[in-house]
Amino acid sequence: MSATLSTATKRPRAFFRLLSNCYDGITVYFARRAAIATLNELDDRTLRDIGLARSQIEAAACGFITRSGQARMIASSAATGPRADGRQYASTVEAVPWS
Repeated sequence: MSATLSTATKRPRAFFRLLSNCYDGITVYFARRAAIATLNELDDRTLRDIGLARSQIEAAACGFITRSGQARMIASSAATGPRADGRQYASTVEAVPWS
């Protein structure tokens, strides 16, 4: 009888835990979409000030790009210095327009 009682009490907890996880997933999804929409409204100069390129917005909102990762990319691109013909290498973080 105690086995029946314990399984009966575990099922509602599992159901509410599943329901809670679904709710958390949905709220995270909508928060991420709102962050992407807000970042897409910014102009390129403001995005560059934050350290993002427009192509990196979704990755940053999903957490795939971190501040330390951006610092490594900026440091590695700055360390290359000028080329032999005097021009600078393009940064991996900011987009350079075609000339």
